[in-house]
Amino acid sequence: MKIIVLKEGDYAVNKNKEFTPIEDVTNVSGVKIAIQPFLIITANDFILLDTGLAITHNGEPIVYQCLKKENILPEQISKVLISHLHKDHIGGIGHFENNSFKGNFPNARVYVQQRELNFALTQQNSHSYDFDIVEKLTTLPNLVMLNDDKGKISDEIVYKVSGGHTPFHQEFWITEKGETVFYGADNLPTSNYLKYDIAYKTDYDGKRAMEERIVWKKQANTAHWGILFYHDLEEPLKKVS
Repeated sequence: MKIIVLKEGDYAVNKNKEFTPIEDVTNVSGVKIAIQPFLIITANDFILLDTGLAITHNGEPIVYQCLKKENILPEQISKVLISHLHKDHIGGIGHFENNSFKGNFPNARVYVQQRELNFALTQQNSHSYDFDIVEKLTTLPNLVMLNDDKGKISDEIVYKVSGGHTPFHQEFWITEKGETVFYGADNLPTSNYLKYDIAYKTDYDGKRAMEERIVWKKQANTAHWGILFYHDLEEPLKKVS
């Protein structure tokens, strides 16, 4: 298993969920976070965990440029796993071109929780969502809807709906040759969330997210998971030993 961090950059986020790139995170007010999807390469798949922001540079999606740095083509991605539909996690799924929406990963199966999508489609006025992208997501021909609370996407990939940060937020475990990596997305966005058992008011159900983290920490210590942190400024991957 190979794990690649596709870092789009560090951002300051204001109360309206506007993301401003920052050069020096120590001198900018507001919440400071990284945006960094993950690429997991196994013997069977190129797996993308979330897709970043809907940002383009010179007409090209920024997630493409992150992949190019690793000599990976978008066409090589075989699976895209979506934790939830906030705009900083789903924005890179596609782009608008000549008034049409094109998926960024044409050869991938895109896995989305059906109930999370149903909820997102009611959030027209929420700053957390890019509603144009949420609507267009439903038109992608390679979309795969997940409906169960937990299950297997393949022999290597397991998912579970925990709720917490959003009503139907889901997490993923990828295992190959005895090595497991865990992606908790915004229920476990930074390594600091492992240090303190706190229910955050910014979550849809902060108590539920906290309870899940307590369980994950114990399991990670026992099974020696690798843990991925989507928003951590300094530690995107932690090996638990």
